[in-house]
Amino acid sequence: MLKRNLAMGGLVALFLAVAIILVTPRQASASIHEIIAALCRAGGEEVVPHGQNKEGNSFVRALQATGFISSIDFGETLVVIHFDPTVPNSKYMSAGFDLTIPNGAGPGVDLTLSPLVIPDPAFPAHANCANLQ
Repeated sequence: MLKRNLAMGGLVALFLAVAIILVTPRQASASIHEIIAALCRAGGEEVVPHGQNKEGNSFVRALQATGFISSIDFGETLVVIHFDPTVPNSKYMSAGFDLTIPNGAGPGVDLTLSPLVIPDPAFPAHANCANLQ
């Protein structure tokens, strides 16, 4: 009788252990993108992981999905990234002009940020950012 109770207890314990393993969620992997106040990190270290994790590390997908990057024009000698800082979650504002970076998209290919976007001082993370003071 004692052996039977021990065997039954062992089976119940095994069943409970398997049930716990099956219902325990897998570890999640968080993704961030560059529409955050990344420049306010204490050490200025690079944000890791880079952008979204699905199929690579591009933060551009998230910025396009929010509408912050409204379009990207590709030419042979010029790439223009069009920003819309009026989207509600942008956390940045227009500087009032475009910025062209020579060879910014590769050798012989300039990069234009249209308009240049700068941290919005009304956004709390930027307002309290020691790196922006």
